[in-house]
Amino acid sequence: MSTHPRFKYFSEITPPEGAAGWERMYPYFLRPQPALEEQENQRFWFPDTIHWVRACYPFDSIGAEAVYLGAGQASARIFAIPTAKGLDLRMMNGYVYVSSTPVTDPVEVQERLALFEQRATHYYENWDAIYAQWKDKISALVAELDKLSFAPMPDYEPEATVFEHRGRSESWQVVENYHRLIDGFFVLWQYHFEMINLGYGGFLTFFQFCKEAFPNISDQTVAQMVSGIDIVAFRPDEELRRLAGRAIELDLADVIVDTAEVAQIVSAFEATEAGREWLADYRSVADPWFNYFSEYGFTHQERTWNEDPSLAYAGIRRYIDRLRAGEDLDRGVDALVAERDRIVDGYRELLEPDRQSQFDAILELARTVYPHIEEHNIYVEHWGHAVFWRKIRELADFLVEAGVFAQADDFYLLNRFEIDQVLTDVMAAWAIGIEPRGVDAWRAEVIERRRMMDALIASPAVPAIGTPPEQVTDPLAVMNYGVTTALVNEWLAGESSDGSELTGIAASPGVAEGRVRILTSGDELDLFEPGEVLVAPITAPSWAPAFSHAAAVVTDSGGMMSHAAIVCREYDLPAVVGSGYATTKLRTGQRVRVDGRTGVVTLLTEDGEE
Repeated sequence: MSTHPRFKYFSEITPPEGAAGWERMYPYFLRPQPALEEQENQRFWFPDTIHWVRACYPFDSIGAEAVYLGAGQASARIFAIPTAKGLDLRMMNGYVYVSSTPVTDPVEVQERLALFEQRATHYYENWDAIYAQWKDKISALVAELDKLSFAPMPDYEPEATVFEHRGRSESWQVVENYHRLIDGFFVLWQYHFEMINLGYGGFLTFFQFCKEAFPNISDQTVAQMVSGIDIVAFRPDEELRRLAGRAIELDLADVIVDTAEVAQIVSAFEATEAGREWLADYRSVADPWFNYFSEYGFTHQERTWNEDPSLAYAGIRRYIDRLRAGEDLDRGVDALVAERDRIVDGYRELLEPDRQSQFDAILELARTVYPHIEEHNIYVEHWGHAVFWRKIRELADFLVEAGVFAQADDFYLLNRFEIDQVLTDVMAAWAIGIEPRGVDAWRAEVIERRRMMDALIASPAVPAIGTPPEQVTDPLAVMNYGVTTALVNEWLAGESSDGSELTGIAASPGVAEGRVRILTSGDELDLFEPGEVLVAPITAPSWAPAFSHAAAVVTDSGGMMSHAAIVCREYDLPAVVGSGYATTKLRTGQRVRVDGRTGVVTLLTEDGEE
């Protein structure tokens, strides 16, 4: 066994009490493999708590499958990123862990470099046109998935089956549509990675140039040079702000502020001309802008603002309060752009003329690709996932009606392959008029799995597993997850830290002090008070209403190009991301100082102390 500092191996991590046997809930290829134990021990695994903050239900693990298949194909096979082949995947105690797959053979690196330069250059030179095509492809795929249906099985096939000589059952479409839905989800995630790694690569090229040309420049200063962007990711929050202003203009604000239930607000508004005008305005922007999850849309429990309008109305209510207090809700883009340009001009003047032209070219590339890094998730994680989960809920209802499950939520305690088996059972039983064979067995298994899931969800993910790398080279791991060799060493030290000082990535400049508020999901945003420091495993862009009155943000996960980091910079909010331990070392009520310039979070007082 190695004497070098390391994290626990998979085999050294025990399941929480009540979760023994959790492995059987997930496909075999997602689980640690005894035959590969030595190889797995030598790798470094970190949790993807950006997308799966909590332990992952068996069916929800399809997201991990699709994400890392798409990422790997794009990195290893399509664009041939020279130094990395994507991220390997394992589940441990229900959490998603990934590990970079580096390319270390110099000959292979050079071979891949030649391919990468040719293929990436084509995309960079035609970025805007390819991006427009990308949006069309995503939209067409989502529309296709939206047409899928899972109709109840009839007592007899329709007459057309006979008189049009179809020769096959109409009801078999349930199975076909399930396969189409699953296949479409995997294609959606291949589209997702068509451009995103190149986006990270474009920014990383600029980042590395600046680090070489200006040795003392900070990471966040480099990021500031591409900030001040106007993208669709901010549109949902902008619509909430605008609707808050309209409610005040139409003298409707009191109804929104004083009424808890959305249905009661809508009923009151329907009774007045001004109210109907406001509702028409709301409905005109709700599709597509409120097809927006409170987190990232990777789990079946999440709902969009359209599916749960209370989330949107809570944001509107907060903005009404701030407008009445005389605050300016403008995001301050002009100031961000002015500061961005000042920084760029200052550093550009330090270069020789020939280096200035090189600086200008790669800065232009970074600014061209940068919007996609944040904007893509609207199309995939929000609009695409909204349709996917809606259709899955329809299928769950179908299986309840077919008598397999007692309630729709039981569906998610089976993985996607097991659901395929259940559908085959249901179809075969319906065909000859008998009960499905597996009802009793699955209902008993669901009871056991629900107990296991409760135990897994109650236990947090360990920050890392296995042997730390000498160097992390995967651009996705570095820029999105913030996993660098330096940060890994901080995590190792953090395992014995008492929490008086935490170190992460300095993601957004500024220094702020405030009372800690730990939030584990978007559903808890109503607990957040103005002036508090928001501490979370990770934040989502849809948390913007909270960003606008937070003192600072601290997250366990994320890198310089994570959604949390980008959004905080755009909202001029001090932030430290990738701390690894903030949610477990800090407690709600403590007072901390967040230094977004250095990446240090300092505990100032315990709960209630001054």
